[in-house]
Amino acid sequence: MLQRLDIPLSLDPRRVLMRPYGNPDSPQGKHMIERVLALPESELSELLRGVMADFGHRHPDVPGKLKQRFEQLGVEGHLSHERKQLLGAVFSCEYSIEAAALFNPSIVAHPDQSGLQPGELRFVLSLRCTGEGHISSIGFRTGVLTAGADVRLDPPARYAVEPCLMVGQECAFDPARPLGERVLFPMTEAQRNGIEDARFVECEGSYYGTFTAYDGRNIQPQMVETKDFLRFHFVNLTGDAIRNKGMALFPRKVGGRYLMLGRQDGETLTFMESDDVHRWNEARPLVGPRFPWELVQIGNCGSPLETERGWLVLTHGVGPMRQYCIGAFLLDRDRPDKIVASLREPLIKPNDDEREGYVPNVVYSCGSILHQGYLVVPYAMSDSACRFARVELTTLLDAME
Repeated sequence: MLQRLDIPLSLDPRRVLMRPYGNPDSPQGKHMIERVLALPESELSELLRGVMADFGHRHPDVPGKLKQRFEQLGVEGHLSHERKQLLGAVFSCEYSIEAAALFNPSIVAHPDQSGLQPGELRFVLSLRCTGEGHISSIGFRTGVLTAGADVRLDPPARYAVEPCLMVGQECAFDPARPLGERVLFPMTEAQRNGIEDARFVECEGSYYGTFTAYDGRNIQPQMVETKDFLRFHFVNLTGDAIRNKGMALFPRKVGGRYLMLGRQDGETLTFMESDDVHRWNEARPLVGPRFPWELVQIGNCGSPLETERGWLVLTHGVGPMRQYCIGAFLLDRDRPDKIVASLREPLIKPNDDEREGYVPNVVYSCGSILHQGYLVVPYAMSDSACRFARVELTTLLDAME
């Protein structure tokens, strides 16, 4: 029934951000500044040429980034351009955003659908990128689904860049940088150790990504909003039902209300309703583990997808030996808090090529898409890499009981 596509997405440690390094106000930071200030002017040009030879080709506008970093240091006095640049370099480093893992993808239609052949759909793929210190960020890839539901990925981006503007919980990227270069790296205290498992969905004219913010000890459900994947707004979700992980927004209101799937207790799915997309107080049980392959827990694998027969929900189930499988059930179209059919066996179970990795025996997705009569599922393999699978929608729905 399911066809795995031979389109692997593997981590690339060469994708590096240029990030701040060191604290200029610490004793060590002050010593670093003193050492640079003590260098003879005659040595600066050669030192700076070495920096540019080693790193100038690895990032766009390295001089501009060094200037920006210098301005953050608060060093006063009349300094030459070369000394400012070297101070910026001393307090900068490279961070490989996906050196440890590239996983847990979600997929939505791209806001720009121009220039395509009939039956094609351009998409945006969001990915959880994990690097040094197990810090997770959101990266993006783009591509096209063909009329036959094949996947044509765009070439990987040359660079990785952070927003050029960050104010409070708002950020914006340079429009000249392609979407595949843009990285949402943790920018608030609550996100300090990671932005995890973003589930993007298009709803009411905007794209919403629900995710888990992690500060190293505590988790907090949050949301990021955008209309164009150029400007982003982070929001703290509030309300009595905002607990735990794995919240997935429905792609439209039903009965005039926003709907969302959640998992407040860590092992069962709940159904949530609200008049405000940022505040959620109402939650009631929807379904718990029922089948042998989900004896430990059940959760969603992204936002529900609307079909003529009802709302299609992909799930993850955890069974013996912490094996994750992807399953599916169907919710009533008009009463989406009611399950009308379920797939008794997993849709995707880790095979021999997928079970080895950072976290073994796991297949997981944060969002799928319907296209030309197919369900297309991007999914992670053992928290290390990703691939795609597809299945005819009618075949899947007919297999449900």
